[in-house]
Amino acid sequence: MSNNISIRHLRAFTEIAKSGSFTRAAENLHLTQSTLTATIKQLEEQVELKLFDRTTRRVILTGEGGNFFPVAEKLISDFDTAFNDLKATTSQQKGKIGIAASPSMIGRMLPEIIKSYHQTYANIGIYLRDDNASGIEQRVLENDVDFGLGGNHSNQPELNYQPVLMDQYGIVLPSDHPLSQTAQLNWAQVSSLPIIHLTTDTGTRSQLYKLERENNLGLNTQSPLIEVSTPAGLADMVKTGLGVSILPALAASTSAFSTLIFVPLQSPELERKIYIITRKGRALSPAAETMMIMLQDYFKTTQLPHHVTKAFS
Repeated sequence: MSNNISIRHLRAFTEIAKSGSFTRAAENLHLTQSTLTATIKQLEEQVELKLFDRTTRRVILTGEGGNFFPVAEKLISDFDTAFNDLKATTSQQKGKIGIAASPSMIGRMLPEIIKSYHQTYANIGIYLRDDNASGIEQRVLENDVDFGLGGNHSNQPELNYQPVLMDQYGIVLPSDHPLSQTAQLNWAQVSSLPIIHLTTDTGTRSQLYKLERENNLGLNTQSPLIEVSTPAGLADMVKTGLGVSILPALAASTSAFSTLIFVPLQSPELERKIYIITRKGRALSPAAETMMIMLQDYFKTTQLPHHVTKAFS
């Protein structure tokens, strides 16, 4: 015989056991007495055991019924807890959101969005993973985070890339550099300068190398004198006067670069795109979906840093 026992059988069983009466149990469960009697009959047929002894005054558990009672109560409790957890997740009363993002996104764009989200959904945990472009893609692929915010580093076929922002490339200089007061520079003017680059695993470096090949910019992007793995470390190197750096405007607008000068580059004017990165075929939780919508709305309505524009498709 197939096992057709459901949670309603367990609720009926435990209510009768606690009340000692089919009549009172039926009232408490808002069932007719005939329906409750049929439910218990089904349960006893399934287990092939008698669970209750009926007397003229009271219904009492058999020995087997007494042994099963605490098990049934725990099963109901576990079911109710799991179901309530699902409902709480749906209503965003509990849960967590994971976001992988570039340092510039975490440092410049996310704090206000997270603050706004947290004011409305205070019980949702949020964890951020600061990573380079390839690391962001990998974290999304491995389901370590719900979504990422960064460049399209390797155009992974299993990922969706939704463009949200675009920022212009420029040169980052110490404030006392001879070119620091120039409104705009062209690539030919900076090609002969000592350039400090981010490492090749970053989206900024890989895109810059791609742009250099496509536009013949004359930059030494393959074998630079100094490479740094983080924007903050790169800013420290530029501050020493060792060289200058080429960065997108958003990266250069973070606090690490506050004492440095950003001059946009033209001839040609080049930009990078920043994407919301999600995994194809994976549904976001209600909390993550709400966060992503808030991000999109924020990018549409907020005052963006200089030389950063919207890139919605």
